[in-house]
Amino acid sequence: MKYGYTILYVENVKETINFYEKTFGFTPKFITPENDYGELTSGETTIAFASYELGKSNFKKEFIKANIYSKPFGIEMVFVSENIEVDFKKAIDMGAIEFEPIKEKPWGQKVGYVRDINGFLIEICSPIKNE
Repeated sequence: MKYGYTILYVENVKETINFYEKTFGFTPKFITPENDYGELTSGETTIAFASYELGKSNFKKEFIKANIYSKPFGIEMVFVSENIEVDFKKAIDMGAIEFEPIKEKPWGQKVGYVRDINGFLIEICSPIKNE
């Protein structure tokens, strides 16, 4: 077995795909004609987005919708950057909201947190240096 992909449920799939493409450089892989499901190529694991309406059709039980005004879920996506300061600023310039500024960890890694346009947490970090 292998980890296939993560699906995040959002208000607007096409807008979210565009945000991740322009902000982080991920390539759109697939989007339905109805714009209710889309995928990004982001390395080995695909990031996918589905509309709230599609989520309602998939699940008989309700789920909590993410939004930028509530506390974020206790889960994050992590994007490793060779230019963390530049990429962190670009994310904010493209509409992400700073959640925690960039800080250096005791092991030398730099880590900062933003929330995307839907309210999901994203960690932007430098690679961990193995010495």
